Amino acid sequence: METPGSQTSLHRANLERVVRAVRMAGSLTQAEIARSTGLSAATVSNIVRELKDGGTVEVTPTSAGGRRARSVSLSGDAGIVIGVDFGHTHLRVAIGNLAHQVLAEESEPLDVDASSAEGFGRAEQLVNRLVETTGIAPGKVIGVGLGVPGPIDVESGTLGSTSILPGWTGINPGQELAGRLGVPVYVDNDANLGSLGELVWGAGRGVKDLAYIKVASGVGAGLVIDGRIYRGPGGTAGEIGHITLDESGPVCRCGNRGCLETFTAARYVLPLLRPSHGPDLTMDRVVQLAREGDPGCRRVIGDVGRHIGSGVANLCNLLNPSRVVLGGSLAEAGELVLGPIRDSVSRYAIPSAARQLSVLPGALGGRAEVLGALALVLSEMGDSTLLESTAPAASPAFT
Repeated sequence: METPGSQTSLHRANLERVVRAVRMAGSLTQAEIARSTGLSAATVSNIVRELKDGGTVEVTPTSAGGRRARSVSLSGDAGIVIGVDFGHTHLRVAIGNLAHQVLAEESEPLDVDASSAEGFGRAEQLVNRLVETTGIAPGKVIGVGLGVPGPIDVESGTLGSTSILPGWTGINPGQELAGRLGVPVYVDNDANLGSLGELVWGAGRGVKDLAYIKVASGVGAGLVIDGRIYRGPGGTAGEIGHITLDESGPVCRCGNRGCLETFTAARYVLPLLRPSHGPDLTMDRVVQLAREGDPGCRRVIGDVGRHIGSGVANLCNLLNPSRVVLGGSLAEAGELVLGPIRDSVSRYAIPSAARQLSVLPGALGGRAEVLGALALVLSEMGDSTLLESTAPAASPAFT
């Protein structure tokens, strides 16, 4: 029996500390593990040897700073995680292992607004199909990350805004999908998962604090502080789409006037161009035309960028992030939108808050949210469960 403060409990805590560091980074040298955990090099070496013998980690030769080193990553057999991303027009599923390798990924069109039952049914089918085609034993699945396009109420686990997904009123997405798949499901909104995806795999690598801005049917921000998503007590942190820009502006779906969303979201922007560019215009097409030199689309993209920059400036003054990543299709406009964002930040943010800020396009495109769903499982799963599931003669985590 482990008792608090005993050598056994201390050793167990150190094991979990090393596993957690490797789990979140994907792979680390032993020297990097020592720096990130505060453990001595000798302690790390002994723990890595024990974890390797138990099948929890794999060790491969590498180099660091011109010197030979050993790279430590979680074993590809240690467990499988699944990411599910519901967008307003698509369903995307990815399967990965604990070494941050994506094993399979697929997407298909889906009108998520229409019916939650249809959405969950399609997600269950797609997950099962990918698991079967990759030959993964179901008992190896440790958990599922689920992204939805709306804020999640922290206390109830239900969607916090029925105006975004009216067909999902009263639905607890995590419970619904967990009941279908039989494994733990971790849920968050798409902006938060986008921030996590870019932090682990994309434009946010190397920093511990960033804001991920997603502009689509609404506007949201995923906030990462000290390497972890900040949600706030009610789960609505990052709703920058409802910062007021003009008290006499258009009425927003939230009931206020002149919110940032009413100047930047697709539902408000596209009507400005449809009289001249046709009724079937989409934001993807606007971005494409802007890149090709269309003056009207360039003007609209520039205006959207300046408005987003006003919201980003507020974030800078409040949270002082070191990096802002623009996601969604709007990021494909490149400097046509990023330049105006930086101009507004320079104008409205206090100099000390903007001095070290970098504004970058997302590196993952439409994959950011589903990869963030994988990263959500990696960040939320317990290290004790992982150690037990990979110990010699252990049973699979779930059956």
